[in-house]
Amino acid sequence: MPPRPLAIGPAGHAAAHAIERTRTARGYSQRQLAARVTALGRPMTFTALSRIERTVRRGDIDDLVTIAAALGVPPQALLVGLRTHPEPVGAGET
Repeated sequence: MPPRPLAIGPAGHAAAHAIERTRTARGYSQRQLAARVTALGRPMTFTALSRIERTVRRGDIDDLVTIAAALGVPPQALLVGLRTHPEPVGAGET
């Protein structure tokens, strides 16, 4: 039986949305950004990039770092919006 894929967590969702926002703000198409990532030594198709942005595919740390470099931002900028201190389970419930 093939291994079950891991779910994409909050950091993955935050990064996916930030990649798309930053890419469009820079005026890059998915093809252009994928080509820039590939030129930096991390081969990536526009389909793979699209899947990362749509949270269909997990991006690993190497993807994140190289995508950030291709966008001209520090990697942590792609984690903006990620809550660093999640509420404890049951917090806010009455």
